[in-house]
Amino acid sequence: MARKKLGYLESSVLIAVVEESESAFALEIRRAIKSATGRAVSRGAFYTTLERLGQKGLVSWENQVPPNARRELAQRRYAITPAGMRALEETKAELAAQWQRLADATGES
Repeated sequence: MARKKLGYLESSVLIAVVEESESAFALEIRRAIKSATGRAVSRGAFYTTLERLGQKGLVSWENQVPPNARRELAQRRYAITPAGMRALEETKAELAAQWQRLADATGES
């Protein structure tokens, strides 16, 4: 199986989906990203990223009415897939290896 490379925004979205768990609706995911990074994500970039993650098989969704919703309109509740967790773990290991290379090159521990 080919490795699924993750960009920064893809990683941020997947981590937010894990953090939000049962409340992983789009608005809550965007809020979690802004809270964690201090940066707002445009709607276009956010929804494009969610769609791409779905096409890669890294997230799935089901239609649900969010708790405390003002109206009974189903929305997508996202969940990370096992492939999504593997992709996050691979990305983490890859980044750790890069940082270790930098530390080795600069003599830092």
